[in-house]
Amino acid sequence: MSRIRTTTAASRKRPVNLTLSESLVTDLKSYTSNLSATAEELLTTYVVAQKQARANRQQQVNQTVAAWNALHTDVGSFADEHTTL
Repeated sequence: MSRIRTTTAASRKRPVNLTLSESLVTDLKSYTSNLSATAEELLTTYVVAQKQARANRQQQVNQTVAAWNALHTDVGSFADEHTTL
């Protein structure tokens, strides 16, 4: 399984432009004094969750392919009995 990287406090920072609605920014100010840190924390959590979901889907696909290949090895293909060649 691949390693899931996350950002840390020591990660290099880069300025980006982010457009948010004025009302959201006003509401956010009552919850946090550091919007950048809050956004980074929430986005990091989101990215980790998405990477884990992708890894889980890939694992399901790999298991399905392995099961199908094992079935094919054991009993062959239904189409083998009906070939026109």
